[in-house]
This record gives sequence, structure tokens and C-alpha cells, in this order.
Amino acid sequence: MLIEIDDHKSPADCATMTEVRQGVDALDRALVKLLAERQGFMDAAARIKPHRGVVRDEARIEDVVTKVKAAAREAGLSEAIAEPVWRTLIDRCIAYEFGSWDKRRTAEGEPLP
Repeated sequence: MLIEIDDHKSPADCATMTEVRQGVDALDRALVKLLAERQGFMDAAARIKPHRGVVRDEARIEDVVTKVKAAAREAGLSEAIAEPVWRTLIDRCIAYEFGSWDKRRTAEGEPLP
């Protein structure tokens, strides 16, 4: 999926708060689209994972955070922003995946643990 970002100035080219806010709003809309796609992968994981006990995977969480911190450094994003944002994102995605896993199994008539 190609995410298009609305026309906006770069941060360095902004001269007014209106321009800053337009840029932030454009990026927020793009981020929402990306997060919606990420959520789709949580639905896929809930469909694929054989039992509820494997929904939360601590090793995978740390792997994702490590990769995000490296990507943040490369992109010039403060790790002080990246790490807590991703830890919260991961936590909420796991909660969503649990709900998706439960809903799918309930719809299929399976008893929940």
C-alpha cells in the first residue's frame, strides 16, 4: 500500500504556526493509514496463531523495540520518543490481537480459555 502524504512544507521551510500545523496534520493522517494497515497484521496474527498463549511474545516485543530504536537513530528520531511510542503501540496492538483472537474463536464456536 502506498501512503500518500498531503502536500505540506518541510519543517525547515515553515515560517508560520499554520504551516507547522498543516504539516503535522498531514503526517497524522498518513500515520493513521499506516497504523490501520499494522492493525490488519494483528488480525492476521490472530487468525494464524494456534492458541491464545502465544499472542504475547516477549522476545518478539524486544526484537521490535531494538529494530525501531536502530531505525530511529538512522532517521534522526529521538529514541526518547520512539521507544515509549512503540512500547505503547505494541501493548495496544497485543490487546487488540487478544480481542481479535477471542472474537474469531467465539465466532467459530470454540470455547475460550
